[in-house]
Formats: sequence, C-alpha cells, structure tokens
Amino acid sequence: MIGMEYKSREAAKRHAWRVTPERARAIQEELRNEWEGEDRLPEIRTVAGLDASFVLTESQALKKRPNRWNALRDANRAIGCVVVFRFPGMEEIERASAVVPLHFPYIPGLLSFREIPVLLTALRKLNKLPDLLFCDGQGYAHPRRFGLACHLGVLLNRPAIGCAKSLLVGRHGELGQEAGSWVPLIDEKANGERIGAAVRTRTGVRPIYVSQGHRVSLETAIRLTLQVGGGVRIPRPTRAADAFASERKQRFLRAQA
Repeated sequence: MIGMEYKSREAAKRHAWRVTPERARAIQEELRNEWEGEDRLPEIRTVAGLDASFVLTESQALKKRPNRWNALRDANRAIGCVVVFRFPGMEEIERASAVVPLHFPYIPGLLSFREIPVLLTALRKLNKLPDLLFCDGQGYAHPRRFGLACHLGVLLNRPAIGCAKSLLVGRHGELGQEAGSWVPLIDEKANGERIGAAVRTRTGVRPIYVSQGHRVSLETAIRLTLQVGGGVRIPRPTRAADAFASERKQRFLRAQA
C-alpha cells in the first residue's frame, strides 16, 4: 500500500487543484503533451472502475460569483469510489472510497478538477494500483482532447479508458443494433478527427461512448470495454463504482442527519 499511496500523492502534487477555470483549461493543454494514444499496456491482471458522487447544499454552477466559493467549499463534499476486479474473470477483489471537501464547481469540460482529487484519495487506500482504469467519463472525446480518463491516466502514468454515458463533443453515424457494434465518433469541427466511438454494449440498448484515456489505442479500448461489459449497457467496472458511490453517499447523508 505504501507504493500506491506514494504514487497517488505524487500525482496529486503535479499541479494545483484550487484554480480558476481559465487556469484549469491551461493545465489540460499543458498535460496533454504527455498523453499517449497507442497501446502501452502491462499484462492486465486487474482492472478498476472509478466514479464520484457529490453532496451539495448549494448550487455550484458557474453563475455563482467567485467570492461565494469559500462558503460552498465548506458545505459540499465529493465522494470517490474505486472497485477492483481480477481480469479476465472479473471477480471483485477490493474496493475503497473517500470523502473530501469539494473545491471545484460544475463546469462542463473541467470535471476532472472536480473528481480527480477524491479519486486519488480513494486509490491511495488500495493495496496495489490496478493495471487498467475504467473511468465513468470522457477521455480523448473532449473539447481539449483531455477528459477525466486522460487526466487521471497521465497523472498516474497508467492505462485508462473513458466510458461515458452521453456525448460531450462529436457526432457519429448509424450504429448497428447488435451488441459489439461500433462506429467512430467524429469531430467535424476538427477536420473530421476520430476522437472515440459509439459502442453498442448490449443488443437494442443505447450506446455508450468509449475513448482513449492514456496508453491505449481506440480499438483496444473498445475491445477491453466489451470484454468487461457483463452483458448490460454500462461496463461492469464503472457500473460497480457508480453503485458503490451511490451507496456511500446515502451512508454519508444518514450519518449527517
């Protein structure tokens, strides 16, 4: 656990987290230079799903004036959860959670600054860093090509995949109805760049949006996402992390009542 704690703490120190939106965007642009979009994976023996939930007593929308941020930080909490599975059997072997003050407002495109601090705190509690991270959010399919999965992967120098429930940027063509079907996600405003894929994880259900996080190609990201899918729409790692985050939030609220 000491090695895992060291890596997580060092990742958290790479840059400040209590920054303005303008500085947050600049940090994304700077760290993007370290991003790798090709396969550089270890032997995958463990995979993890990560997700965060929030306890809010007031709105954290951007419309709030900066001089209210200190009060909001005092009142709100972020809850980060990670669930680890043995791969490829997908038996759960470990889970961890953390609750920390929430220091960043909700701003589309900057969710990594809202979620990563608490996710790093949760990861710090694991016995060993998983070989592959599945994030409930965007990776390369992001306006600055540096979503949460990219940010976390670069900070930890670990392969990561973004599995989002909805589109942030890009469009895609008609998708086959069969499970396993996928079509490229294209950003037409960027000369038709391929930034991810719409993937049908279960026959007849809405697709999810898969994109590279770090040290993985898009084709490999799609293959691994389908491999850990579990036969439902949301892949098993992020589905388990989402359920754990909801459970942990309810426990926190009951304790505060």
